[in-house]
Amino acid sequence: MPTAFRSCFVPGGFILAYITYLLLGALAFSAFERPVEEALKSDLISLKAEFLNLSCINATAFEVFLEKVLRANKYGVSVLEDSRTNWDLASSLFFANTMVTTVGYGYTTPLSDAGKAFSIVYALIGVPFTMLVLTACVQRLMHPLTYGPISTCQQRAGLQPRAASVLHFTVLLFLVVLGFFVLPALVFSAIEETWSFLDAFYFCFISLCTIGLGDFVPAEKPGQKLRALYKITVMVYLFVGLMVMFLVLRTFHKLADVHGWTAFFHLPTCEEDEDKEPIIEREPDDESPEAKKASIQPLDPSSQVSYNSINR
Repeated sequence: MPTAFRSCFVPGGFILAYITYLLLGALAFSAFERPVEEALKSDLISLKAEFLNLSCINATAFEVFLEKVLRANKYGVSVLEDSRTNWDLASSLFFANTMVTTVGYGYTTPLSDAGKAFSIVYALIGVPFTMLVLTACVQRLMHPLTYGPISTCQQRAGLQPRAASVLHFTVLLFLVVLGFFVLPALVFSAIEETWSFLDAFYFCFISLCTIGLGDFVPAEKPGQKLRALYKITVMVYLFVGLMVMFLVLRTFHKLADVHGWTAFFHLPTCEEDEDKEPIIEREPDDESPEAKKASIQPLDPSSQVSYNSINR
């Protein structure tokens, strides 16, 4: 298999396997959690009807009602008239993605014991697998998006390595902030009616830094149009955004290497030679006659190691 084809095939295979893993996890979470969610909703509807039929509301009944409503709201189940579920395929995919990427908003959590146990096993495999996929993709992106532009700046603009690395990192950082923070914030603030631009920008920053406080979660308002498509789009945005954030960190590592910061702090350098083929491959037939003659010439006996030469 050619090296160039293998270089594209490996991350593509990783991404395909990652999507399959998310789908399997979504199906499992939906199978575990949706019946429990439906039972909790039914219990809340019955409790609400019983509460409304009371001719006189006493303090004890009101406290019981509030306690059950707040407990259900903790798991993302509302007492309001809303037919949406948190465990359809799109929502389960979104939950699985936020779990294995360690964003973890915490707005939707498993209700059943089986779902909690499965979450442990799923995350135990999924988190390292996600890191592996991100690393494999970023390693392929480093050459066209970092090493290539820096080399171009040196050759065509005549810049020194330090100046070229600073210029490249500044442009890359500007494009990332614009493309993965400012523009998505504008889109989120337009879709989410209760979000301001600052709220949306805050959500993008909290999500792509994998902090995931959960105070802002997209596609959770009642009557959200195209909710499933919206959730999947946000899921893709989170994965690509995390990949770009990892690329920025690797590029900054390269910048630190050029400026000698890693050597100053005794840190490992950013390996440039990974996944590179040797520029010149030496074939056995290309050896000169003198080299061939030297290779078959017997060794000088005086150069052999002898036990008699060891000082006693």
